[in-house]
Amino acid sequence: MLYIGCHLSVSNGYKAMAEEALKLDANTLQFFTRNPRGSKAKDIDKNDCNSFVEIANKNNFSKVVAHAPYTLNPSSPDDRTREFAKEVMADDLMRMEYLPGNLYDFHPGSHVKQGVDTGIEYTANMLNQILKPNQSTIVLLETMAGKGSEIGKTFQELKQILDRVELQEKMGVCFDTCHVYDAGYDIVNNLDGVLEEFDKIIGLDKLFAIHLNDSKNPRGSHKDRHEKIGKGYIGIDAIARVINHPSLKHLPFILETPNDLEGYGEEIKFLRSLYNG
Repeated sequence: MLYIGCHLSVSNGYKAMAEEALKLDANTLQFFTRNPRGSKAKDIDKNDCNSFVEIANKNNFSKVVAHAPYTLNPSSPDDRTREFAKEVMADDLMRMEYLPGNLYDFHPGSHVKQGVDTGIEYTANMLNQILKPNQSTIVLLETMAGKGSEIGKTFQELKQILDRVELQEKMGVCFDTCHVYDAGYDIVNNLDGVLEEFDKIIGLDKLFAIHLNDSKNPRGSHKDRHEKIGKGYIGIDAIARVINHPSLKHLPFILETPNDLEGYGEEIKFLRSLYNG
């Protein structure tokens, strides 16, 4: 079964978001835990969360993905910026327990000229402070395009973070096709080779979700500009190989393409037609 969905707004509640996914023929989804450009989060409504879980279970959803705000930078040289990231993510993980057994994705951060190694150490230290042995959520490091001083543009950088985390079983990776391509990995002509490298360095058992995006820019551009499926440099054929790859096809695929809901519905329908089951 193809588990495919898109990024949806939780502003009208979790139940409404799940119902929106069903209208799009989606069986997974992604949402921001709070304002993506700020820190405010809505109060938890337990009944709303329970309704979401009920709909997801009834309709055989895969794990869904919560996304941390873009404003967080756990690798920052500024003490208060790092503390803010820790506070928000710790609160998010507490809130995620109302939707147990799902995924929480975040960008590893930007080292801002202090060096990759220092930034990696800061991010790992934060994770060691906020992860709890009894949490049901898996926290995902996202593969990054390498824009500016972003950490996570190589599998090796993600591995360095993972190796420093004490609760290894609570960690995983989200593989963004646009980011990986923009970082220089040739998923168009050598998907098998890229996944073999990922497996050798990190391990495919640590891969929990895919952000399925085309790219507005050529490979190695380090730009991070998503494009609609089939409209960019990655293209339809390569995207089809991604969703049908035996090492990936069981994972939740999340569209973050520049679309409205109607556009997401069309992409989901099209991708289902490309899936070989």
